[in-house]
Amino acid sequence: MQSTKSRRKVAPSAAESADSAEKLDQLLLSSAICNGEDVGPFVRKVFTSGKPDTLLQHLRHFARSKESEIEEVCKAHYQDFILAVDDLRSLLSDVDSLKSSLYDSNTKLQSVGLPLLSSLDAFVEARNVSRNVNLALESVRNCIRLMELCSRSNYHLSSSNFYMALKCVDTIESEFLDKTPSSTLKRMLEKKIPEIRWHIERKVSKEFGDWLVEIRVVSRNLGQLAIGQASSARQREEDLRIKQRQAEEQSRLSLRDCVYALEEEDEDGLGGGVGDDINGGSGFPGVDLTPLYRAYHIHQTLGLEDRFKQYYFENRKLQLTSDFQVSSMTPFLESHQTFFAQIAGFFIVEDRIVRTGGGLISKLEVENLWETAVSKMCSVLEDQFSRMQTANHLLLIKDYVSLLGVTLRRYGYLVDPLLDVLSKHRDKYHELLLSDCRKQIAEALSADKFDQMLMKKEYEYSMNVLSFQIQTSDIIPAFPYVAPFSSTVPDCCRIVRSFIEDSVSFMSYGGQLDFFEVVKKYLDRLLSEALDGALLKLINVSIHGVSPAMQVAANMAVMERACDFFFRHAAQLSGIPLRMVERGRRHFPLCKARDAAEEILSGLLKQKVDGFMMLIENVNWMADEALPNGNEYVNEVVIYLETLVSTAQQILPPHVLKRVLQDVLSHISEKIVGALLGDAVKRFTVHAIMSIDVDVRLLESFADNQAPLLSDEEANQLKTALAELRQLINLLLSNHPENFLNPVIRERSYNTLDYRKVVAISEKLRDPSERLFGTFGSRGGRQNPKKKSLDALIKRLKDVN
Repeated sequence: MQSTKSRRKVAPSAAESADSAEKLDQLLLSSAICNGEDVGPFVRKVFTSGKPDTLLQHLRHFARSKESEIEEVCKAHYQDFILAVDDLRSLLSDVDSLKSSLYDSNTKLQSVGLPLLSSLDAFVEARNVSRNVNLALESVRNCIRLMELCSRSNYHLSSSNFYMALKCVDTIESEFLDKTPSSTLKRMLEKKIPEIRWHIERKVSKEFGDWLVEIRVVSRNLGQLAIGQASSARQREEDLRIKQRQAEEQSRLSLRDCVYALEEEDEDGLGGGVGDDINGGSGFPGVDLTPLYRAYHIHQTLGLEDRFKQYYFENRKLQLTSDFQVSSMTPFLESHQTFFAQIAGFFIVEDRIVRTGGGLISKLEVENLWETAVSKMCSVLEDQFSRMQTANHLLLIKDYVSLLGVTLRRYGYLVDPLLDVLSKHRDKYHELLLSDCRKQIAEALSADKFDQMLMKKEYEYSMNVLSFQIQTSDIIPAFPYVAPFSSTVPDCCRIVRSFIEDSVSFMSYGGQLDFFEVVKKYLDRLLSEALDGALLKLINVSIHGVSPAMQVAANMAVMERACDFFFRHAAQLSGIPLRMVERGRRHFPLCKARDAAEEILSGLLKQKVDGFMMLIENVNWMADEALPNGNEYVNEVVIYLETLVSTAQQILPPHVLKRVLQDVLSHISEKIVGALLGDAVKRFTVHAIMSIDVDVRLLESFADNQAPLLSDEEANQLKTALAELRQLINLLLSNHPENFLNPVIRERSYNTLDYRKVVAISEKLRDPSERLFGTFGSRGGRQNPKKKSLDALIKRLKDVN
């Protein structure tokens, strides 16, 4: 009980609680004031609670507590303060003595320095005056120099020396504008300087605009001149090649009289090229880049370099675009030179500006313009070539484009796309050229009268014979000279030569170095298709007589020599050694026409001979004796053949004449064998065969008589045309005809005979009357051994059959 009571808390009374709260507030307020804190919260609190007197009481209590502290501090330091006051009083007397001493010193100083101050004031005033005078003089000098610069600027402006005028204006602006003493003059300068710069910019822009107009005409003339110089250089190269070809030809012909000449350089040649003559001034007549460079320099000085570069590039690009326009009112054949010369001149000028313009236009920008130009030119060429239907027009444009390529390649421009367009239309050009040549060949052949060509002068011989190397001798004949060919030959040769030269001209300078195979391919087509076809048509349609046929055959023989010249000429123009052409020589491309000409000549001669061979009907096949001079028909045939040879040998080459005569003699042989084999001859006697033997000997004699005209070998070949007839006669007149059955003898002596013909003809030699009546007249007599052998031969051949 007692411990529980001891732990029980006694609650404080209300009066004690109020006193403790008041003391707490007083302590908090005192702490806040000592710490310099805001007492606002305490104020708000007491006014909120409605007890401001408490706060005032606390404040008074705090003040009283502090006064006692102050008093205690003052009591602690009182003795030190009394000592300090005594020290100050002792110093006061020293200060008074120092003050009087300073006053005396000041009085003396002022009395001494007053004259000096007057002098100093005079000096300062004089120095200010001098400074003002110097400033005035400097200002006057500046004004004088300013006026001189202004006058000089006006002079340069009036003289159109804009760069110096700008330099004067820049000097005025940088050195004198801020130093100008006159505000009026300064305002005037600030107003006029921009106007002067704008005036100069406008003037040089106008000059540049005039130059842009003028340079188009100048570029066209410059392009034409550059391309013309390239053409002259090409012509000199061609002349040199011609001399080289002549030297090669002389060497090939082993001529001793060779002519040697020194090549003189043309002093007025290309030299450095047109572009190297263009400079910033007027180094080349009509070409002046000074306005351009001056405008560029002025804009650089004005700080407008980039703007001028852009302006220049855009204007030149517009000019180039306008140059691309092809007039539909003028045929491109007439305007192509102007079109390409304008573009060539444009890029020659631009190349010079790239190299001397100081960065006005970059090489990359020019290359971009060139790519655009090449693309447009290729498009124009594609379009125009697709419309053209004349080979000569294509060639003219191709030549000019190739010259354009040669010209611009010298300046570093890539021209391969242009050359590719030319190569792309190679086939079309040659097809058009072939078509033109077909027409020309048809006209030349239709105008031929099939008469030998008469040449009265040496130049005619040179023009129609030597120029095509169709002469048979190097000796110049006497004039007037009757050629073995008609006018068709040189006419066709000229057409073919022109074709070769045009083909080579188109293929040359087109980016392809070895083009001989292409030229040869189209030359083969011209000869084997166009010329051979036209000659075949002429032969099949227009040849109806021996004389025209003989002339055509003679022409074909000459054309065979001319074809060799054509391929050599193509090789020479293509830069191919002649030995390569001769080593790879091909067959005669006009062989169809040649064979047709010889065939129709032989056919017409056979028709003539057939007229004489009709006299074979008058032969007495049952003759009792042989005719010593042969039958009538063979005499007529031989006379005709001799007359024919005397005429033909003047125009036909021996090998052609040999082939024709061989064909005719073979025909005669076939006609005689056919007569013996035919139904018209029922039987014949040995004497009749002996007469035929005389006829064959006459024909063989005619063949032997051609030995002076032909070689011995060719004369023997002529006799082989009569081989069947000769072997048949030999067999019928042989004493041992059964030898025909011997393979060795038959191969040697009777290799052309057909055993069926031998049987048929041999049976006719057996006379029926002899079989019927011979027994009475020859009863008991011996049978003819020859007859017996022939009967045995016939029997054996029938058994074989």
